[in-house]
Amino acid sequence: MKKDKGILYLIPSTLGDASFDKLFPAYNFHVIKKINDFIVEDIRTARRFLKKIDRDIHIDSLHFHILNEHTDAGQVFHYLDPIVEGKNIGLLSEAGTPCIADPGAMIVSMAHRKNIQVIPLTGPNSILLALMASGFNGQNFVFHGYLPIRKKERNSKLREIEKRAFQLNQTQIFIEAPYRNIQLLETILQTCENNTLLCLACDVTLPGEFIKSMSIKEWKVQIPDIHKRPTVFLLFK
Repeated sequence: MKKDKGILYLIPSTLGDASFDKLFPAYNFHVIKKINDFIVEDIRTARRFLKKIDRDIHIDSLHFHILNEHTDAGQVFHYLDPIVEGKNIGLLSEAGTPCIADPGAMIVSMAHRKNIQVIPLTGPNSILLALMASGFNGQNFVFHGYLPIRKKERNSKLREIEKRAFQLNQTQIFIEAPYRNIQLLETILQTCENNTLLCLACDVTLPGEFIKSMSIKEWKVQIPDIHKRPTVFLLFK
């Protein structure tokens, strides 16, 4: 008798050292405890997360496949094979939700092509939480990911997205590696118009959470310490 296909579950993780009970519904724990095959960015981080979910979990009995920016597309071809055998697989994010500023879209796309059911589980996403708390337009927004590192290209990109915010009434969202936050903030304050609005959303869901929206002019006299703090940047008109 042919087995039914399993399911690909998209499993969110915490954004840092936050309470699991605060961020995840009980259903997530129920699902995760029944999965033995996981696709992850980093095995060590994944094992730590799963151990926090269930102290009694037998970690060494689980199977992990690595998917990150260094993974060759040819390597993932057989990652979904257990689903064909009737087993469920968990695509586990390193932080936040899978496939949003996070690798995984390749696997999800493959699942759809193979007619595999994909179920996203509820969890924290710093980008959407920042947008919710910004007071900016949540009907029309765009996420740019990381801006260019080179100064000339970054300045040009900032002027471009600032113009787009004004012309399209569109919230512009982007992120940066935490250790480069200060340089990016300084560039924003030097490049953007004084009346442009900027929201800084730092350490979202964590104990030191800081979310504030002000004009560029106001930020210039009240620069916060966001060095090495995970931060989402939002620009608006």
